Amino acid sequence: MTDSASAASATTPPGKPPGQLSGAQGCRAREVLDLVADKWSLGVVDTLGAGPMRFGELKRSIVGISQKMLTVTLRGLERDGILTRTVYAVMPPNVTYELTAMGRTLLDATRPLVRWSLQNIEAIDEARAEFDGRANPSP
Repeated sequence: MTDSASAASATTPPGKPPGQLSGAQGCRAREVLDLVADKWSLGVVDTLGAGPMRFGELKRSIVGISQKMLTVTLRGLERDGILTRTVYAVMPPNVTYELTAMGRTLLDATRPLVRWSLQNIEAIDEARAEFDGRANPSP
C-alpha cells in the first residue's frame, strides 16, 4: 500500500470511500474549497496562469470585478499561499501578483472544471429554461 493510500485509509471511516467531504477532514476541506471557490478567486487564479500581473492588468482582465473585490480576493489568496505579492521600490511603486507553486497546482486542478463549464454552458441554459417553463407554466 502506498503512503497516500495508507494515509487515506487511516483517516477514512470504515465503509466510506476516501475523498468524501465528511468528518473532521471533510470539514477542513470544505473550508478550503469555500476560500477558493467564491465568485472571483478562480478567475484571479486562472488569469494569473498567464504569468505575473499588476493590479490594473488583473482588473482589466477580469470582467465585472470591482477594485474593492479584487483587493479583497488578492489579499485572501495571498494569505492562503495561493499567490505572492511583490512590491518593487520604484517611483511610482510597482506591485505584481504571481501564483505560488501551490497556486499553480490549484490552476491545474481547476482548469478542467473551467473547460467543462465552457463546454456545457449552453446545455445548462437550455435545462434552466426548460425547468423554469415547467415551474411557471403560462396561463
